Amino acid sequence: MLSRIPLAVLHAAASLFGRLAHRLVPYRRQLVLESLATTFPELSGSELRSLRRRYYVHFAQMAAELIKACAFAPSELRRRVRIVNLDAPRALLAEGRSVLLVAAHQSNWEWMLLALSLELGYPVDAAYKPLANPWAEREMKKLRSRFGSRLVPAKELLPDILRGGAAARAIAMVADQEPRSSERRHWTRFLNRDTAFYMGPEEIARVTRFPVFFVTMRRRARGYYEMEFRALPAVEPGQPAGALTERYARLVEEQIRAAPSEWLWSHKRWKLRKSLYQHHRDGGRT
Repeated sequence: MLSRIPLAVLHAAASLFGRLAHRLVPYRRQLVLESLATTFPELSGSELRSLRRRYYVHFAQMAAELIKACAFAPSELRRRVRIVNLDAPRALLAEGRSVLLVAAHQSNWEWMLLALSLELGYPVDAAYKPLANPWAEREMKKLRSRFGSRLVPAKELLPDILRGGAAARAIAMVADQEPRSSERRHWTRFLNRDTAFYMGPEEIARVTRFPVFFVTMRRRARGYYEMEFRALPAVEPGQPAGALTERYARLVEEQIRAAPSEWLWSHKRWKLRKSLYQHHRDGGRT
């Protein structure tokens, strides 16, 4: 029912809610404050408060856009999400080669998947983390697969790829989550902190030899976005573990610093702590 409301009205209501939430009951307030202050130590207190306010407004607006996507016609989504250089991954798919697409929780990653499913012209298998609530799980799967994408639990992704045979398709992953359940981690300096990155994309690329693209998403105006594909170096035999993951981390950081209010700051990203053993093994790099 809410998805039938014009997006401009939903945006206005979300902006008001975001401003009120920022002042009255901000979601994970302390977590957001600490993360922003650590990432941007050069900002003054007023600048940090302004950035935090913009984050909550963007987060609320994205929630409104998620609701609206339930009723979007394909033409409306195409009008609102512009895709740059889609020819690069599409040319590989036309040759019968599958591709691996990695992105981050930046701008509106839900519209990213919908637009990709609509425009690519080839099957899209998207890794996701199943939700605990059965109703939320059912409704989010319904939304995310509206334009034909197939959702695969992240823990089952590699076996699913290997079972899929030679049919060309795109494998899509949002890979900036913290790897709490995996022992395979890449540690690097990210947003001024020692940060563990999930190595799933790199391991998939190593096993399958799929070409890898980083998908950037930026907001052009309220309710309008642009996606761009950037090829990542191939994972070669004998290459040190973590090389592709490190490149991914640098691109994610670059994207965040360009538009800091559009990243998911309320996500509990830094619960893991780098052990003393890991610190020494990496040569003391910080």
